[in-house]
Amino acid sequence: MSDEGNVISDLKLGNGADSAPSAGIITQYVKDLSVENPNAPQCFQWQDAPNVDVQFNIGARQIETDIHEVELKITCGAKHEGGTAYVIDLSYCALVGMRNLDEGQAHAFLFAEAPRILFPFARRVVSDAVRDAGFAPLMLEPIDFNGLYIQQIQAQQAQAEADAVQGEPMGNA
Repeated sequence: MSDEGNVISDLKLGNGADSAPSAGIITQYVKDLSVENPNAPQCFQWQDAPNVDVQFNIGARQIETDIHEVELKITCGAKHEGGTAYVIDLSYCALVGMRNLDEGQAHAFLFAEAPRILFPFARRVVSDAVRDAGFAPLMLEPIDFNGLYIQQIQAQQAQAEADAVQGEPMGNA
């Protein structure tokens, strides 16, 4: 039986040979949630359709050598002619483990792939918070985080190129 090997010996744990690139979500959590219903109970009588505004932001910071925290911040509010119906501020986070990734791959995972994974869970928290405030649940549309990431990288590269051109001398002196 011992000659057949086991899970531990087959994986060769502890020999330091794990050099394959890997990245994944360790855990996810609500870091901060604020629900404001400043005009209750009057807002429940308003008949006009609300103007709903949704903003999001992505941040990341290193916690340990192979562990980062990714923060998906979502702010949404509904305004009527009579005032603000609700404001929801959510900071939804994940601890991300990454090993043996180059800088470009790590950056793309932190700012595109991890937010894509987190978004459905954050969307549910927002929907429940709006419902719990007494309104119809707010279903946020899916967001193409990978497409937005590529657009932002291209815009930064174009800006860097424009800045480089402005720094070059014009003509001969």
